[in-house]
Amino acid sequence: MKLIMAIIKPFKLDEVREALGQLGIQGLTVSEVKGFGRQKGQTEIYRGAEYQVNFLPKVKLEIAVRDDLVDRAMEAISAAACTDKIGDGKIFVYGLEHAVRIRTGETGNDAL
Repeated sequence: MKLIMAIIKPFKLDEVREALGQLGIQGLTVSEVKGFGRQKGQTEIYRGAEYQVNFLPKVKLEIAVRDDLVDRAMEAISAAACTDKIGDGKIFVYGLEHAVRIRTGETGNDAL
């Protein structure tokens, strides 16, 4: 099992969720986060004053998947989240040692 963490632009969330659903991935966790990378932030104007926004709003997805779905899930996220502009995001994959479904006690892949 693997845990996929993806940081994407907020307006791409529905497209990514739909793409993952087509793979049979039924669950994911979504968090609103802020950050920056090469994009560095942006300049905005508020009440006539210009100011620098260093941390940009992003969405963090966490998806637990079986090993055989990792590559397809990464491809689906990449395709759905891509705008071909700086700041599209990143995908990270971590090893997932154990999973338990609290309600039923199922473990491993069965818990996903």
